[in-house]
Amino acid sequence: MSKVIFSIKYTIHPDRRQDYLDVVRELKNLVKADGLESYSVYEIKNKTNSFEEVYIFKTQEAYDNFEDSSDERIEILMTKLSDMIKEQSTQYTTLFEVNNAQ
Repeated sequence: MSKVIFSIKYTIHPDRRQDYLDVVRELKNLVKADGLESYSVYEIKNKTNSFEEVYIFKTQEAYDNFEDSSDERIEILMTKLSDMIKEQSTQYTTLFEVNNAQ
């Protein structure tokens, strides 16, 4: 089984930075799912207020099932988060691990 890395890059509105950091801290404590190895958020070097969320899944099946495992509090936080992101700044990337069995 191959791992999957899913990432989301975006830029937030500068005046919402502290709100953003508060939401991310809470999300990091809540985002859990079967097969999710880690969830991290990084600020992009030399790009103030540009961030990348990185999800690492143990298998493609875990990745495929991830959205089904969300709870109400996480959905509320994700909605708050989306209101802080600058329009047309979001980029999604999905990476599938190459292994010897393929």
